[in-house]
This record gives sequence, C-alpha cells and structure tokens, in this order.
Amino acid sequence: MSVVGLGDSVTAGTACDCVPFINRFADLLAQRDGHPAVATNLGTAGLTTQSLAGQLARPGPAGSVASADTVVVTIGANDLTPLEDQWERHGCGPACVAPATTAMGRGLAVDLARVKALGRPGQRVDVTTYWNVFEDGDVADQERTAGFADWSDTVTLSASRVICSTARSFGDTCVDLYAPFLSADGTRNPTSLLASDGDHPNPAGHAVIARALLAATPRGS
Repeated sequence: MSVVGLGDSVTAGTACDCVPFINRFADLLAQRDGHPAVATNLGTAGLTTQSLAGQLARPGPAGSVASADTVVVTIGANDLTPLEDQWERHGCGPACVAPATTAMGRGLAVDLARVKALGRPGQRVDVTTYWNVFEDGDVADQERTAGFADWSDTVTLSASRVICSTARSFGDTCVDLYAPFLSADGTRNPTSLLASDGDHPNPAGHAVIARALLAATPRGS
C-alpha cells in the first residue's frame, strides 16, 4: 500500500516538528489492515491550488501520484489569504467571501482532474477540509481583531462546502476536519490541537487528522 500526501503546510507538518498526519495515517492503515503501508509526503508550505497544479506537472510528484494506492489532498487555505487584508481594511461579508471560495474550488478542480489523469483505476483520493483556514483557538481570540474568530469560521464553512462539492464531483471522498477539531457545532476550543502559531496542527492535531482519514477509509481500500 502506498499513500501520497499532497497539499500545503498542513500536509508538510509546518510548525510541528513531529510526524505529519500522512505518515501517521499510513501507519494506522498498516496496523488495522495487517499489510505494509508506505507514505510519501509531497506537502509544501505556501502551496495554493494553482501552485499544486504546477507541482503535479513535474515528473517526480506526477510519478508518485501515478503509482499511489491512496492520494490525500489538503489544499485551498492559502488561496483565501487575501481575504484577511480585506477583512482588516473594511470588512469582508458574504459578497466578498463567496467569490473567493468559488475561485478556490475551480483551482481545486484543476488539481483533482490532474490527479485523476495521473492515477490508475481503483486509486482512492481523499480530500480534506480544514478546521479553520486561518488562525483559531486562543491565538485568534487574543491576537486578532474583535469578530475575527466568527468571521474566519464563516469563511472556513464556505470553503468546506466548496471543497466537499468539488471532491464529490470527481467521485473522491471528502474528509471533514471541522468536527474532529471543533465538534460538530463548532463550539470546542481547538487550542490543544494547534501549534503555538494557532494556525497549524501540533502532534495531537496530526493524530486527529490521521484518525479521521482512517475512519473514512474502508478496509481493503
């Protein structure tokens, strides 16, 4: 079993100094299903949907994806970074958020189409959402302006809807990370799962992502 992780700094394990979730997921698969699983982590900090498409056009990453049994994609948060400046300057309501998440979805569709073209029959593709596309928990409450936490939650939920609908349009599996981090109603404080920057998962957060992926993966996949 070969597992390839694609995506941004979450996949890469930025700010954690720990075993990233893609490697933990492969280990959990091996333990559950009783056969070896090898992870290849192609996560790169700062990637957007557009730059992921560029990565997938290179021979090395393309070859890894082509030979994978399972591909896990976590991408899109960096596409939305410009919204933070808009929020700080003059606010960013639904008319501001929706076009940005829609554009992110179009970029994700290009990425997933590329993965589909590279992959072989029977390859599984999991596409994760985010618990938050920006800072969360105590960091967001203490270091960002009033109302930021509620606004970023709104952006995240919009992004999640687009990510899931795009993934499903390709027959891929959408793996929700919002509920595992914040609970289904979004009321749990996720600080214990985040690094000190409030943005990236810590070891406990990576473990949560790995378990969510395992729960979404049927035996024998």
